[in-house]
Amino acid sequence: MTTAVRSSDEGGVRVLALDRPPANAIDESLLAALDVALERAAAEPAVRAVLLTGTGAFFSGGFDLSTPRRDDEDAARVVALYRSAHRRLLALEKPTVALVNGHAIAGGLVLALACDVRLASDVPARIGLNEVAIGSSFPAAAIEIVRARLTAQAAAELMLRAELYPLSEGVRLGVVERLLPAASARAEALGVAARLGGFPREVFVHTKRALVADALARIDAVPMVAELASAELWRAPESRAARAAQRERLGRR
Repeated sequence: MTTAVRSSDEGGVRVLALDRPPANAIDESLLAALDVALERAAAEPAVRAVLLTGTGAFFSGGFDLSTPRRDDEDAARVVALYRSAHRRLLALEKPTVALVNGHAIAGGLVLALACDVRLASDVPARIGLNEVAIGSSFPAAAIEIVRARLTAQAAAELMLRAELYPLSEGVRLGVVERLLPAASARAEALGVAARLGGFPREVFVHTKRALVADALARIDAVPMVAELASAELWRAPESRAARAAQRERLGRR
């Protein structure tokens, strides 16, 4: 049986690798697998920290634009899964480190931003929050994660310009702390996660709770009916046309 998130342990670090080829795109299967993997990591005392990364040339390419149109019930399930998985990642009471090992676009970049520390492998890849350009609204969890992690200026540049940038621009934007040599990136990221996991657990949790409490409260304050109304913008004619144009551009490459 395959899963969209592969889990392994290296010392006290639980490594979660997004594994849904070819782009580790986000759909119900990936969200559900990530939610379960994070729940398990939270419950296991031997797991001191979590490292989130991708497989292949992608960290994650964001929402899967190739999935068939969903009915209202399926759309509501995706919205609920999105909130649950992202909230759990942001709130996880253990250190979380993202190793951006390839393209991190739209929702893929949001997943990285939900982690406490973001590092990147120095590879030729693109990053960006291009949701507006493809007619996708930002769920409440995505908005609050971006607000919590980036300056207002960087958030506006990424979200409103909806451009894709070389991964190296991630440092300027505050998306990642630093670029690591590709050959040693995984080992270095594991080292960072292990170091954070070695801190006194209760003190780390107390500090992290304080840092993310406001963002979590704002996520929780948005009723699901409002989330569903926001998601409906996905079906607007201009949004559909924008995605059709995007698929055509990708098909020509």
